[in-house]
Amino acid sequence: MGTTPADKASPAYRKQAAQHLYDRNSGRIYQGMLPPMLYAIGVLQVQLDGQGRVKNLHWMRKPSHAPEVVAEIERAVRSAAPFPAAGRSVTYTDTWLWDKSGRFQLDTLTEGQLGQ
Repeated sequence: MGTTPADKASPAYRKQAAQHLYDRNSGRIYQGMLPPMLYAIGVLQVQLDGQGRVKNLHWMRKPSHAPEVVAEIERAVRSAAPFPAAGRSVTYTDTWLWDKSGRFQLDTLTEGQLGQ
Protein backbone atom coordinates (compact mmCIF):
# COMPACT_ATOMS: atom_id res chain seq x y z
CA MET A 1 0.00 0.00 0.00
CA GLY A 2 1.82 3.09 -1.14
CA THR A 3 1.10 6.40 0.48
CA THR A 4 1.68 9.70 -1.18
CA PRO A 5 2.56 12.92 0.63
CA ALA A 6 -0.99 14.09 -0.10
CA ASP A 7 -2.61 11.36 2.00
CA LYS A 8 -0.03 11.14 4.79
CA ALA A 9 -1.60 12.33 8.05
CA SER A 10 -0.08 15.28 9.87
CA PRO A 11 1.66 14.76 13.23
CA ALA A 12 -1.29 16.56 14.84
CA TYR A 13 -3.75 14.09 13.30
CA ARG A 14 -1.57 11.17 14.43
CA LYS A 15 -1.87 12.46 18.02
CA GLN A 16 -5.61 12.88 17.58
CA ALA A 17 -5.94 9.31 16.30
CA ALA A 18 -3.81 7.94 19.15
CA GLN A 19 -5.90 9.80 21.72
CA HIS A 20 -9.05 8.46 20.06
CA LEU A 21 -7.69 4.90 20.45
CA TYR A 22 -6.81 5.62 24.11
CA ASP A 23 -10.32 6.95 24.75
CA ARG A 24 -11.93 3.86 23.17
CA ASN A 25 -9.59 1.45 25.03
CA SER A 26 -9.18 3.27 28.35
CA GLY A 27 -9.09 0.08 30.42
CA ARG A 28 -6.29 -1.38 28.29
CA ILE A 29 -3.80 1.50 28.49
CA TYR A 30 -0.63 0.75 30.45
CA GLN A 31 -0.31 3.48 33.08
CA GLY A 32 3.15 4.88 33.80
CA MET A 33 6.47 3.90 32.34
CA LEU A 34 6.59 0.60 30.48
CA PRO A 35 8.85 -2.20 31.74
CA PRO A 36 12.22 -2.64 30.00
CA MET A 37 11.16 -5.88 28.27
CA LEU A 38 7.95 -5.67 26.28
CA TYR A 39 6.01 -8.70 25.11
CA ALA A 40 5.41 -7.34 21.62
CA ILE A 41 6.09 -4.30 19.47
CA GLY A 42 4.20 -3.72 16.26
CA VAL A 43 4.20 -0.94 13.69
CA LEU A 44 0.81 -0.54 12.04
CA GLN A 45 -0.16 1.76 9.19
CA VAL A 46 -3.85 2.70 9.22
CA GLN A 47 -5.62 4.11 6.17
CA LEU A 48 -8.83 6.01 6.87
CA ASP A 49 -11.41 7.49 4.53
CA GLY A 50 -12.59 11.10 4.82
CA GLN A 51 -15.21 10.14 7.42
CA GLY A 52 -12.70 8.34 9.66
CA ARG A 53 -13.66 4.80 8.66
CA VAL A 54 -10.90 2.19 8.41
CA LYS A 55 -10.11 1.44 4.77
CA ASN A 56 -6.99 -0.66 5.24
CA LEU A 57 -4.51 -1.92 7.83
CA HIS A 58 -0.92 -2.61 6.80
CA TRP A 59 1.68 -4.09 9.15
CA MET A 60 5.08 -2.51 8.65
CA ARG A 61 6.47 -4.59 11.53
CA LYS A 62 4.24 -7.43 12.70
CA PRO A 63 4.93 -9.13 16.04
CA SER A 64 4.74 -12.57 14.38
CA HIS A 65 5.67 -14.37 17.63
CA ALA A 66 2.40 -13.06 19.12
CA PRO A 67 -0.49 -13.62 16.67
CA GLU A 68 -2.97 -12.96 19.49
CA VAL A 69 -1.53 -9.45 19.85
CA VAL A 70 -1.84 -8.84 16.10
CA ALA A 71 -5.51 -9.86 16.28
CA GLU A 72 -6.15 -7.70 19.36
CA ILE A 73 -4.55 -4.62 17.80
CA GLU A 74 -6.51 -5.03 14.58
CA ARG A 75 -9.72 -5.52 16.57
CA ALA A 76 -8.98 -2.43 18.69
CA VAL A 77 -8.38 -0.26 15.63
CA ARG A 78 -11.44 -1.48 13.73
CA SER A 79 -13.75 -1.19 16.74
CA ALA A 80 -12.53 2.37 17.46
CA ALA A 81 -13.86 3.58 14.08
CA PRO A 82 -14.95 6.06 13.11
CA PHE A 83 -11.83 8.06 13.88
CA PRO A 84 -11.92 11.88 13.81
CA ALA A 85 -12.88 12.87 10.26
CA ALA A 86 -10.07 14.52 8.34
CA GLY A 87 -12.28 15.39 5.37
CA ARG A 88 -10.01 13.39 3.08
CA SER A 89 -8.39 9.98 3.03
CA VAL A 90 -5.43 9.87 5.41
CA THR A 91 -2.84 7.28 6.35
CA TYR A 92 -0.97 7.33 9.65
CA THR A 93 1.50 4.99 11.29
CA ASP A 94 1.96 4.27 14.99
CA THR A 95 4.02 1.85 17.02
CA TRP A 96 2.15 -0.35 19.49
CA LEU A 97 4.09 -1.13 22.68
CA TRP A 98 2.46 -4.22 24.20
CA ASP A 99 3.00 -5.44 27.75
CA LYS A 100 2.56 -9.10 28.75
CA SER A 101 -0.45 -7.97 30.86
CA GLY A 102 -2.36 -7.23 27.64
CA ARG A 103 -2.15 -3.49 28.20
CA PHE A 104 -0.43 -1.15 25.75
CA GLN A 105 0.80 2.30 24.95
CA LEU A 106 1.19 3.92 21.56
CA ASP A 107 4.55 5.45 20.72
CA THR A 108 2.79 8.75 19.94
CA LEU A 109 1.56 9.04 23.54
CA THR A 110 3.99 6.82 25.44
CA GLU A 111 5.09 7.65 28.97
CA GLY A 112 8.47 6.09 28.23
CA GLN A 113 10.16 2.93 29.34
CA LEU A 114 12.00 2.08 32.55
CA GLY A 115 15.74 1.86 32.19
CA GLN A 116 15.81 3.96 29.05
